[in-house]
Amino acid sequence: MSASRADAAGAREGQTFAGASALARWASFVKLPHTVFALPFALVGVTLATRVAPVTWAQVGWVVLAFTAARWVAMAVNRIVDRDFDARNPRTAMREIPRGAIGVGAAWSTVAVAAALFVWAASRLNPLCLALSPVALGWVCFYSFTKRFTRYAHLVLGLGLAIAPVGGYLAITGAWSEPWWLLLLLTLAITTWSGGFDILYALPDVAFDRANGLHSIPAALGVPRAIVVARTLHLVTVLALAATVVVAGLGGAAWAGVTLAAGLLAYEHSLVRADDLSKLDAAFFTMNGVISMGFLACILVDRWLA
Repeated sequence: MSASRADAAGAREGQTFAGASALARWASFVKLPHTVFALPFALVGVTLATRVAPVTWAQVGWVVLAFTAARWVAMAVNRIVDRDFDARNPRTAMREIPRGAIGVGAAWSTVAVAAALFVWAASRLNPLCLALSPVALGWVCFYSFTKRFTRYAHLVLGLGLAIAPVGGYLAITGAWSEPWWLLLLLTLAITTWSGGFDILYALPDVAFDRANGLHSIPAALGVPRAIVVARTLHLVTVLALAATVVVAGLGGAAWAGVTLAAGLLAYEHSLVRADDLSKLDAAFFTMNGVISMGFLACILVDRWLA
């Protein structure tokens, strides 16, 4: 084992589970804790949809299943197609496929099962969701290849996560929003939010990406300018969330959610400096998880008070 591989073996990657059990291995394989990023926004879409259409607990359950299955497909495909890069990167060398804890064939099998579950869940919601299910699966799989040819992979990922609230809305209504730009504003908010934090997540890999021909905004612009881009994207996030609240005609609790998101994003960026990435894990995971869950809570309260 090389020195870098040995170093990697001594430290477990963030947001993974300790232990050698099958549950721990598979949960770490798909970074299960990252579910707190997008699932709450899928439920934000569901909550906004209840203003124009009735909702049942069964529908909510199908939305959660569809989201979970699509996310599994996206994460598993990413781990499979990036396995050679992961094996060479000290930060990721101890992921499950590179270290032999999960086989490629087994991983592909779970992709097939999860994709089938996603399509089935979509079929249980409405014809529009079923028709769009191949498009959604194609997009979340496409992201895994984008670092090979464009620095804007972060935004491709962001748009993939933005499928969650749009899908949640369409699952309940079976139709696009009225006014039509409501869902576009929510899409813009989630795309820029997740694209911005993915730029931060890519900061430690600048040298590796450049050496291996991978593309990212940090690799293209350098760490200081990449941080500026992430901050700009997150400013757009706050403005788009505010515009969503206005267009949807939401109340004070929703505005509290926007304020919470703005404050937490500002705090997140205070933790990350070009010359000090030591708090990046807290900025990436903790703050963004609180943002998504906190915003959902505010939207639920607003709906309850309406």
